Amino acid sequence: MTRGPHENETPYDPASHYDRVTSAWSLLLGEELHYGLFRTGDENLASATRALTDRMAEAARIGSGCSVLDVGCGTGAPARHLASRFGAQVTGITTSRVGVAEATARALAAGLADRLRFECRDGADNGFPASSFDVVWVLESSHLVRERDRLMSECARVLHPEGRLALCDIMLRRPMPFEEVLRLREPLRLLREVFGDARMEPLDRYREMAERHGLVVEVGADLTRDTRPTFRRWRENAQRYRREVVGSLGVSDWERFVDACDILEGFWDDGTLGYGLLVASRRS
Repeated sequence: MTRGPHENETPYDPASHYDRVTSAWSLLLGEELHYGLFRTGDENLASATRALTDRMAEAARIGSGCSVLDVGCGTGAPARHLASRFGAQVTGITTSRVGVAEATARALAAGLADRLRFECRDGADNGFPASSFDVVWVLESSHLVRERDRLMSECARVLHPEGRLALCDIMLRRPMPFEEVLRLREPLRLLREVFGDARMEPLDRYREMAERHGLVVEVGADLTRDTRPTFRRWRENAQRYRREVVGSLGVSDWERFVDACDILEGFWDDGTLGYGLLVASRRS
């Protein structure tokens, strides 16, 4: 979204934010820490989040021995699935040290330490050599990166020739005039406090950035309708794990999370926000 009313607020530190919320979010959002893909709307959250991971993996053509860079890896659940189901070798990066520690411990517990490694790195300046990976995987992390074009440039740089970028994220589906941003100042502030300092882009903007950095877009899919039931599942988890979340974050943060789910659902319904998948390949 446009810069908006919180222009001069205290700078947002995504690493600190996710260090604080990771434990509670594993309960609220599910182990995979991302939206679900619902075919009927009746699936449980674990099945739906796994379906989204599978949809993304299949579109990216991930297979045995495929080297994957997971940008914004969270606690590593999608990476573990890519390793166990598809046989991929995954390097996960995040700016959250808590996330790295959790992901590393869980990979070891799952017996996947030989296929997975996790490091503290910045997706917009990852430090890997050029042409290092078959796939770059960006699952719901790009909306939190200020230097979006730099992120796309880095993703393209580290891809092998014929390699693929797979990106899923919240998307802006219609323009928000500055007057509307002002009117929605408080709901937008709440979303920032709960989910981080996000800047959503239209799917076409991601397409433009990918093409500018030498990638050829193969898939651009609007998954808005199939992700909408996610909010109901998150609210159900908030009720189910209220005691644990309140113990971790406090009652006010629990209440803000529930309110934020309602706000996001409203933005889905009025066409402001939605969810998209983009897959693009690097041509030699």
